[in-house]
Amino acid sequence: MSLGDDQDGSGGYGGTGQTRTHLPGGTTDVYGGARRSGRSSSRSLVTVVGVIVLLIAAIAFANRGGDDSASSEVGAGGQPRATSTAASGTKPVRSTPGVIPAGYAHDAQGAQSAAANYSVALGAAGMFDKTQRDATLQAIIAPSRLAEFQSSLDTAYTPAFSKSIGLNDDGSTPAGYTFVSRTNPIGTKVTESSQNDMTVEVWCSGLLGMAGENSTNPVTSSWFTVTMKLEWTAGDWKIVTQSQKEGPTPVPGDDTASSADEMAKAVDEYGGFTYAR
Repeated sequence: MSLGDDQDGSGGYGGTGQTRTHLPGGTTDVYGGARRSGRSSSRSLVTVVGVIVLLIAAIAFANRGGDDSASSEVGAGGQPRATSTAASGTKPVRSTPGVIPAGYAHDAQGAQSAAANYSVALGAAGMFDKTQRDATLQAIIAPSRLAEFQSSLDTAYTPAFSKSIGLNDDGSTPAGYTFVSRTNPIGTKVTESSQNDMTVEVWCSGLLGMAGENSTNPVTSSWFTVTMKLEWTAGDWKIVTQSQKEGPTPVPGDDTASSADEMAKAVDEYGGFTYAR
């Protein structure tokens, strides 16, 4: 058979205008598929093996134990390393429902967990009640600074302040409404450290307001950073000083605000978290 025997009368195969040529080991694809060689298959095998090796290495790296020191959490330019928020394998902080967690590790990780949990406690609705506030301060403030914190916050949580956000003068919630006050830690960073002293910044989002059909103080969100100086005392981290500043604040999204009933239901049904790494 000649090369031209596979053509139709139009000068091409099947009207494509192309000539089909049968060659040893070649393809019969009329669109000219490339030949596959043993060398190409070998390269493919090497590529697959290489990917598997990289995956195994990545998994091993992700699961390895982290260094608990503050210095190991800081990378180039003072930026946190990616592993700074990875699970450490350290035994979690002791926690009982309704009780502020205690028993933190005596290291940078423990100080960050303490600061995050203490931010939650200081931003809770119970802070507007004198009895609950004093119990909270007793649990998280260094004994040497307790009286100062109590006096300062008693001055801040006045009847006028309670009334300004929709509460009764004594800090209680009016009938038919749900008071919302929550702080949600987003991340933590150690800025100063020594064996028994740590300064930790906690980036937070917060919710504050009154959920109710006729509320004039609807629940709103905010973003802020809490800075705490902690000291190791009586076998745990306790607050020595605390301050707060606005931001960093992201650009608001296009989410539709929920109704007062939906917000009140969410607060009742969704409990808070204990932050420990």
